Amino acid sequence: MQAPCRLVPFPVKSPCAMARRNLPRLITTSEISSGRNGEAGAGHLKAVVFTLIMAALVYTGFKVVPYMINNYEFQDGIQEIARYASAMRQDPGKVRDAVLKEADKDDVPIAAEDLKIVGTGGNYQISADYSVIVDLIVYKWTLNFHPSASNKALF
Repeated sequence: MQAPCRLVPFPVKSPCAMARRNLPRLITTSEISSGRNGEAGAGHLKAVVFTLIMAALVYTGFKVVPYMINNYEFQDGIQEIARYASAMRQDPGKVRDAVLKEADKDDVPIAAEDLKIVGTGGNYQISADYSVIVDLIVYKWTLNFHPSASNKALF
């Protein structure tokens, strides 16, 4: 005959506690019919919403990032033009032509009226303002860019 189970302090594992832990759990009829404990499809809805948000972010990135890269390349190009114009003491007309050529190369939609070139004594300041409209199907986003560059003469 076996002795009845008695309570033992927490850190010690009693044989009765070990036996109770290994017993199979009873399943209720509501768990059998629904297959879940109260979720009722909320997990699927969250996954769909999360997927739609991620797809929208990726789509927006594919539409916007090329314009950002073009602006970065244009900014780098006009900085180089400003350095060269300062070193060679070019007149503002040649600098304007070089900036427009750089804009055409970098696919930047800029007109000669959008450029502001100030060149005095070898110090050049080039600035431009332009906008690009990105069509995101449900919204038209206007990106405004303001690249500028300046260089001071060495002597």
